[in-house]
Amino acid sequence: MSTFILLALAGCAKPAGTYAIAELPTQPVASETVSTLKAEAEAAWANRGDKAQLQVALQKYEALYATNPSDRDTAMHLLRGWYFLGDGHETEKEAQIAAWATAIEWGKKCLAINTEFTALLAKGDETEATAARAFQAPDVPCLYWTSSSLGKWAKASGIGTTLKYLPTVKAYITRAGELEPTYYYSGPDRYWGAYYSAIPSFAGQDLTRSREHFDKAIAAYPDFLGTHVLLAGEWAVKKQDKETFERELNWVIQAPSDRLVEVAPEMEAEKRKAAALLARESDLFAN
Repeated sequence: MSTFILLALAGCAKPAGTYAIAELPTQPVASETVSTLKAEAEAAWANRGDKAQLQVALQKYEALYATNPSDRDTAMHLLRGWYFLGDGHETEKEAQIAAWATAIEWGKKCLAINTEFTALLAKGDETEATAARAFQAPDVPCLYWTSSSLGKWAKASGIGTTLKYLPTVKAYITRAGELEPTYYYSGPDRYWGAYYSAIPSFAGQDLTRSREHFDKAIAAYPDFLGTHVLLAGEWAVKKQDKETFERELNWVIQAPSDRLVEVAPEMEAEKRKAAALLARESDLFAN
């Protein structure tokens, strides 16, 4: 059954799937078929700023995955693509949650390519959080995008779900930061910046630590718009700092989206987020 059909059926159920890659195809796949699928997937991926093209890319990558379930790059594109569908294209909460749930399924397949990790889980006395020590540098993209998907899905699903999955998310992003701290434009620091603002006070909210992580990420990659949007939407709102909120979001809206050409579609999505946040300013601030 197509992943797109599964998504429609899944709704907002908890993330499905296990830490296992699919079985290898029983019949060899012609190299010409694989090359064609890869070229078509990459061409559609380059235009992922268009929702329809992103969906084409996901369909092509899903077919490509079926030819070689051990290919991390293909699994990562499916994981990251479903994350971006929810984060950059869907606007309704239920559709976002469903897209992130599907991303988590692909994340589990991506992480399962590390057989040491799955072996630790199979012993029965390890959790995802404790087994995360098995991950190595090649796993960082899978770790980062799985953490991002799981965090977004959990937050959108409510505080109870957030707290339930928090140990896993924290362990994954911690390991990613240990292995490659600047991955995806200082993604680990950006995560911790949002984390220390977003969590409730009883769970360890710390706006000083939040701002330190945001500042570190911005110092490393000042042109990455997503960090500025999170700084405004998380830290500035919790701090009730309207000046920072407006300054950061207006800067994002006015910034060229092609300063980082390799993520121009994501930057366009961040500009849309910035405009949407500004439109909600009166609801987010007391005065």
